Amino acid sequence: MREAALESLRVHARQMAPVAAMQVRVAGYDGDDLSLEAPLEPNMNDKGGAFGGSMASVMTFAGWGLVTLRLHEAGMVADVFVADSAVRYLKPLYAPLHASARLSPGQSWDTFLAALSQRGRARIQVRARMLSPAEGPGSELMADLAGRYVAILKG
Repeated sequence: MREAALESLRVHARQMAPVAAMQVRVAGYDGDDLSLEAPLEPNMNDKGGAFGGSMASVMTFAGWGLVTLRLHEAGMVADVFVADSAVRYLKPLYAPLHASARLSPGQSWDTFLAALSQRGRARIQVRARMLSPAEGPGSELMADLAGRYVAILKG
């Protein structure tokens, strides 16, 4: 089921014009953390670094993708929206974009899914990070996003 959900997310990314133009690709998903990558070149600003709008978009899409994947794994069909978000840019990024998203501390998938099942809509807080290079020894936090996502059951 997880691979089918990932393939659906990959197809969705290719069909969304802004995401496709940024050349975003799914780098990994372990059930808790969704990682995305995008090359620097199509996301470059006038100074040769990553455009802030691209960084925010990739982090926002990572959060959206994480919520969408968890809903798919739970067998729920819902529309997912970003309700609000706050981005902090910490350092200029002069390398490919690597974003990862996971639940914010204190949030619970079980609580979110139960609320969605009972009320037909629910919200959840997600934290996304832009790292350089990708996660691992020596990676630095370049930007982060705190986002609130809303899901509304279809049908």
